[in-house]
Amino acid sequence: MKELKHKVQNAIKILKIAEGEAQLHGQPVEIAYSGGKDSDVLLQLAKESGIAYRAIYKNTTIDPKGTIKHVRDNNVEVLQPKMSFFQLIEKKGFPSIFRRFCCQTLKEYKVLDVCAIGIRTEESVRRKKRYTTFEQCKLYSKKESVRQYFPIWDWKLSDVKQFVEDRKIQLAPHYYREDGTIDYTRRLGCQGCPLKSDRGIADFKAQPKMLKAWLRAGVTYTHTHTCKI
Repeated sequence: MKELKHKVQNAIKILKIAEGEAQLHGQPVEIAYSGGKDSDVLLQLAKESGIAYRAIYKNTTIDPKGTIKHVRDNNVEVLQPKMSFFQLIEKKGFPSIFRRFCCQTLKEYKVLDVCAIGIRTEESVRRKKRYTTFEQCKLYSKKESVRQYFPIWDWKLSDVKQFVEDRKIQLAPHYYREDGTIDYTRRLGCQGCPLKSDRGIADFKAQPKMLKAWLRAGVTYTHTHTCKI
């Protein structure tokens, strides 16, 4: 518990640094809220820190069932996309590890100048290499950039579990097993995402209707983008 207390204090210090940067722009800190366990931890830390913040959820339109309700139950602002995920498929085809147009359109866009994100480097080797400090500048274009802060970047899964249980945080339905216990190893994200380790196959098996929606959108793309001789 002593180690977690120290990490909580450090996370709050990072949030206050972010607030200082945000004040230079006359804005609150954007809390990037996905509905996942790490963003629930981040939101709780923001509340405890006393900083001025604006919690924002960018609706991908394809997150697990119950996510939107969980977001709204936490009084988080929901931003709707200009096009849904399936409308994007109809226009651009299926996404892949080489064609991440869905991420760019639905999630990776600027809202405020300073943003706090619940990224933890323990989650993958790639993240550990990419996030070597608690802050960085994210470039969206030559004219748009965001100063990003990662208050829980050095937290382990055990820290998240301990914090959630200590604060009695209610997580999104996706994390709960049938017996009501929490599976902290689960990760909340777009259903059927090709970036998942199994390329989203488990999601399709569990939700045949969603697979049919993917295919319907793909058929529409094929019909509207086939060369006519």
